[in-house]
Amino acid sequence: MKSLAALLIVAMIWTVGLLAFGGRVDHSTPAADPPVADGVVVLTGASNIRLETATKLLEAGKGKRLLISGVNPEATREDVLDVTKAVRPIYACCVDLGYDAANTVGNAKETAQWAKAKGYDSLIVVTADYHMPRAMLELRAAMPEARLYPYPVVTESLNARRWWRGPNSARRMIVEYCKYLAILGRESFLKLGPKDKAAAPAEAERTAS
Repeated sequence: MKSLAALLIVAMIWTVGLLAFGGRVDHSTPAADPPVADGVVVLTGASNIRLETATKLLEAGKGKRLLISGVNPEATREDVLDVTKAVRPIYACCVDLGYDAANTVGNAKETAQWAKAKGYDSLIVVTADYHMPRAMLELRAAMPEARLYPYPVVTESLNARRWWRGPNSARRMIVEYCKYLAILGRESFLKLGPKDKAAAPAEAERTAS
């Protein structure tokens, strides 16, 4: 009985967290006008709206350069230009393509390397609304000193307000929430490590005294 009660409590906490996560995604758009930053980074995905949005931010002077992270290795600069609908002179001078990232972890690593190479301390991050919470966790882990401004984009195929009503929306939200929890757990565990190591000598010192 105790095991069943504990399982029910865990399930309840997980469900409440999922609903809160869905609400967070729903209320994240439309995104507020971001401050001017050193650069703009967009994480590629199924929708081209992300690329168009990030390009408009660059053209509006919100950043000096734009990094498109996770570009298909088979795509050329001309292919990406067509998708972004960018003004050609700005695209030619100020858009960098990142081909190395294959997932969100790769996006974070690629973005951190790009920002370091450019000497950028602040970035506007563009990705899908449901993907933004996990993306921000990964980016902050990869570049903890940077100032990151999220700029989520609405996912047209996802009804963020009533995601539970459609099987595809429900599956996407649940899977993303589970991935988010996994990264949150990983980061929480890693943060405990250094503190424990630092506390060990102090504890030994107190014991010795």
